[in-house]
Amino acid sequence: MLYKQIQQNKRKTVGLVILFTVLVMAAGWAIGYLFNNDMYSGLIITAVILVFYIPITYMSASSQVLNMSGAKEIKREDSPELFDIIEELTIPARLPMPKIYIIHDDTPNAFATGVKPEKAAVAFTTGLLEKLNREEVSAVAAHELAHIRNYDIRLMTICIALVGVIVIIADVGSRMLFFRGARRGGGDRKTHPALLIIALVLIIAAPIAAQMVRLAVSRNREYLADATAIEFTRNPVGLINALRKISGDPGDVKNAKEATASMYIAQPFSKKRRKKKRSLWATHPPIESRIQALKNM
Repeated sequence: MLYKQIQQNKRKTVGLVILFTVLVMAAGWAIGYLFNNDMYSGLIITAVILVFYIPITYMSASSQVLNMSGAKEIKREDSPELFDIIEELTIPARLPMPKIYIIHDDTPNAFATGVKPEKAAVAFTTGLLEKLNREEVSAVAAHELAHIRNYDIRLMTICIALVGVIVIIADVGSRMLFFRGARRGGGDRKTHPALLIIALVLIIAAPIAAQMVRLAVSRNREYLADATAIEFTRNPVGLINALRKISGDPGDVKNAKEATASMYIAQPFSKKRRKKKRSLWATHPPIESRIQALKNM
């Protein structure tokens, strides 16, 4: 059952990433058609943006996330027990030892970052280390190491970058559309009505669709990381109890942002803020669903 779930999640993720790529190229095509009335210029512009924007975001993502969260790197002498826990888990995970960071925040939570295992980092809030016991901290650490081993961080970095590209393209397209309207249709060039409508819909809908795809990828990977964590610990109970304690805490992670919320083990915002978001816009699957999946293992 466990391996079947992992394979299903991987197949779903591949499909979602393909859909993401199609959205980016479709938005680029819409720009070119609306402004230049041709089928290729927008695709070329999109490719140029991707060539520069994606690598920059990819290379700087980890440091940006750590800086935004207020995480500080620690050494073994600062928290020897935490280092021991993670070292023990790297053996079944077959991973190099990641850098360890602490976030001074009373709300229990954690996240991993790093586009490849050799440059990975795991960050824990002080609230998590204080409120969870060793078994539960080990389960949380296993979950974050699972994200690293499964290359989820790389995937989410690419997704976030692609969302950024689509937002930029849509913003440029809306400005061009306004400019085109000011010129009353762009001179004497003729535009096919059906293609014009399609281009307009893409410019409006692409950012919304892209955000939904990114969140779907995030939710999908949480189930996979939970399952992989149990491979490492052989103990579903630890993760079940950890998720209950984390989700039951009423506080917000102070430095968490909407852009980085999907990287945490659980939604880093309070229950009141979570209830305002419908499931389509949630960064994580419901805790109850994750717990039930773990019980089924």
